[in-house]
Amino acid sequence: MAWSQDEERMLAQIEQHLVDDDPRLVARLESFNERVRRSEARSKDQSGGRRRPRRSTVIILISWLLIATLIATLLIMVLRHEAAALALAAAF
Repeated sequence: MAWSQDEERMLAQIEQHLVDDDPRLVARLESFNERVRRSEARSKDQSGGRRRPRRSTVIILISWLLIATLIATLLIMVLRHEAAALALAAAF
């Protein structure tokens, strides 16, 4: 529903009085509006396509893979060493 010219004029006057009376309030409202705009823009960007994982998620995933690889390598080395020790013991 569109506003009449009188309503728009009255709102403009109220806005001007608020700007004159409390410039800190105006600054806070402008800051809030800017944050809302950025948040809406970010949500539009993310909803439009596939979402990229965060950098911290990628780092954690790579860390877990490295730890799993290290554990697997150590287990293989220990099992080979035990197999070699058993083979030597059986030979004597």
